[in-house]
Amino acid sequence: MRDNSKQASLSEEDLNIIIENTKKFFRDEIIPSHIENTKKLRKLSEFQKNPFLDKYKASFLTGKSDSVSIAKAMIYPRILGTSINTSFGTRFQKYCTNILEGFASTTSGIDIEFIDKIDGRKKYCQLKAGPNTINADDVNTLKNHFSDVKNLARTNNLNVGLNDLVVGVFYGESEDLSGHYKKVNEDYPVIIGKEFWERLTGKEDFYDKLTDAIVDVANEADGSELIEETIEKLAKQIDSEGEF
Repeated sequence: MRDNSKQASLSEEDLNIIIENTKKFFRDEIIPSHIENTKKLRKLSEFQKNPFLDKYKASFLTGKSDSVSIAKAMIYPRILGTSINTSFGTRFQKYCTNILEGFASTTSGIDIEFIDKIDGRKKYCQLKAGPNTINADDVNTLKNHFSDVKNLARTNNLNVGLNDLVVGVFYGESEDLSGHYKKVNEDYPVIIGKEFWERLTGKEDFYDKLTDAIVDVANEADGSELIEETIEKLAKQIDSEGEF
């Protein structure tokens, strides 16, 4: 049950710093990587071809199985799925360090510490990117880190309850959490997306503002011409090499 006596929110200055640093992170880290990874897709050698499925996917996508349609069916999943997800995942720790440096923890195995703006309790938080970003081995690792914090708290007579040891997931919805997260949630709360950012900042709509800020950056980085150019070059290679 939530404590209705909400704590003071972060200042507007601090909230704006998080938003502007997020924009900078996407401009400096994510977009350049996304562009470079897209350019690589001009070469067939970047793909694992599947003669049984590639023409089918092309036809399913466009109603045709010509080289341009095949190129689109190969390129779209990479640039809109694997590429950008991998870029963010590999840079996630840097994002945490840059964006949430004011909450950095000195406790081993804990990423950040903050006063929960809903229940007023100090939280010891391990950070994860999204609702499907841990595996089976990570479950025990997370729990072991929290066990160490509990032992340290007992040694130092600190008031740390089970609900004060949390996993914070930057984006997503609770219903999207994987079975691995649900396993963690049996012992320690997993707070995700909108709730995580509200507890951290005290602003119920901050998650929406943060995602809107990322959209603003995306509008600055229109990749449509690059994508069309990449499709055209890959299609030409498909034609010239007679690969399909």
